[in-house]
Amino acid sequence: MHAIERRKSDLLAYYPPVTMDLAELNRYWDAVLASYSDKPLEIVKELLDTPLSAVRTERLTYKGSDETPIHGLYIVPEQGLLGKKLPCVVIYQGYTGDKGLPERYAAWLLLGYAVFAVDARGQGGETGNLLTSEEGTIKGWVTQGIENIEQSYYRAITMDTVRAVDAAALQPEVDATRIAVVGGSQGGGLALLAAALNSKVSAVVADIPNMCHMDYGIMHSTGSLTEVAQYVKRYPDRLEHVLHTLAHFDMLNLAERIQAPVLMSVGWKDTVCMPETIYAVFNRINAKKELNDYPFSGHEVGGYQSRAAILFLKDVFQND
Repeated sequence: MHAIERRKSDLLAYYPPVTMDLAELNRYWDAVLASYSDKPLEIVKELLDTPLSAVRTERLTYKGSDETPIHGLYIVPEQGLLGKKLPCVVIYQGYTGDKGLPERYAAWLLLGYAVFAVDARGQGGETGNLLTSEEGTIKGWVTQGIENIEQSYYRAITMDTVRAVDAAALQPEVDATRIAVVGGSQGGGLALLAAALNSKVSAVVADIPNMCHMDYGIMHSTGSLTEVAQYVKRYPDRLEHVLHTLAHFDMLNLAERIQAPVLMSVGWKDTVCMPETIYAVFNRINAKKELNDYPFSGHEVGGYQSRAAILFLKDVFQND
């Protein structure tokens, strides 16, 4: 067995304990989701002029966790314009990213998928953040309200994410039985959260996902969790409160709720979303799953993984 095989074997055996009682966690999320079951999405659509002449592009806005209007690009290829119900990919953004321009999603449109690309609140693009909190934060977004689960940024962005799937399912061109959630880094973590918390999700593509094994991440990650580490550095007496909040959004604890097929990827040289964090979640998922290793890649998604995602969704949707 060479070194790469040993590393793979070690990662497959990595199975850290959950960080909160799962029955308590499930009760929490079941109650939260029930409280949103009759909350209107208040969807508004506005036709946009784009260079993509064979598709219809709209700005689709819906109400997220609170009163914040969450903006996304809803793009329908020609088949949908002719009355055919299409599979849909709901796409979440990496940290500090935004939905960008519709041209970014040309590959999915050529494959005949509707696309709903959603902003992350406050981080960029058109979407703001009306969330309020009673105390200050470290620079960035993720420490907002971090000691109060109900006021935390993580709770807000999680429910924004869940409701994006609901908004997509309501579109007349979308086959609501074929909705995939897709993203990388923060977007990959949000895709996993969407699958754990919204039964409408029928497939997941989570590349180099964040929000996995977050207690490990705040010690080692060079990404957004450094903001949490800096918060605890400033207020060391608040560590247990912070960890308790994070546990509610950590895919380590929510992995077993996923029922849809999952494709994940991991770069072994990634210092943002380390292999240990991703394998900790992958090893707990009970649904059909695949994970592509890239031993010599960092925090990146290459063309090979992009093609793997296309083939994965093609297989899932054809078998539905």
